[in-house]
Amino acid sequence: MKASERVTVRWWRWRRNALKRRVDVVEAWVVLGGWVLALLGGLVAGVMAASAVERAAERQRAESRQVTAVVVEDAPGPSPARTASDHRVWGKVRWTAPDGSTHREEARVAPRAPAGSTISVWVNRSGDITSRPVSSGEVWLHTAMGGALAGLFAGGTVLAAAWLTRLALDRRRLAQWDAEWERIDTRRGWKTG
Repeated sequence: MKASERVTVRWWRWRRNALKRRVDVVEAWVVLGGWVLALLGGLVAGVMAASAVERAAERQRAESRQVTAVVVEDAPGPSPARTASDHRVWGKVRWTAPDGSTHREEARVAPRAPAGSTISVWVNRSGDITSRPVSSGEVWLHTAMGGALAGLFAGGTVLAAAWLTRLALDRRRLAQWDAEWERIDTRRGWKTG
C-alpha cells in the first residue's frame, strides 16, 4: 500500500462519499473533538493542579516556623520493636510559640537525650508541632507529579467519553444496516439470514 493510499484510507470519514452516512460524520467529529478536548483539557487540568500544589506548599512554608524546644524529661533509649528510620524516639519537649505562649508536647528526639538539651522543631501559626516544610526539590516533584496525574486523568476521562460515544454510534450504525438489509430482503421476497 502506498503512502497516499494510507492517507486516503485514514481520512475516509472526511471525504465525499455516497456511502457515507450522517452517523459517520458525527463519529468523525466526536473523534476529532475528543482528541482536541483531551489535549486541551488535560493541559489546563495539569496546569491548574500543579499551581494548586505549589500554592499549598508555599502556604505550608509561610505558616511553618522553626523554633528551639527544650527536652523536659530524659528521653527513653531506642526500642528495637519500634525503630524509626531516623532512629529517633518520642520525648516530651517545651517551647515558646511565636505568640509568646508556652507549649508542651511530644516530639521526635535523639535516644537518651538528657533533660535540658535543646532540639529544633517546626510549629505552625497556632504554635502546634508540625512536620518540616517540603524542600524545593520536593515541591518540584509534587508539582510535576500532581500536574501530570491530573492532566492524564482529565484527558483520559474525555477520551473514555469519546470512546463510549463511538460505541453508541457503532450500535446505531449496525442497527441502521440491519434495518436496510431487512428492507432490501423483504422487497425481493427472500431472506439472507
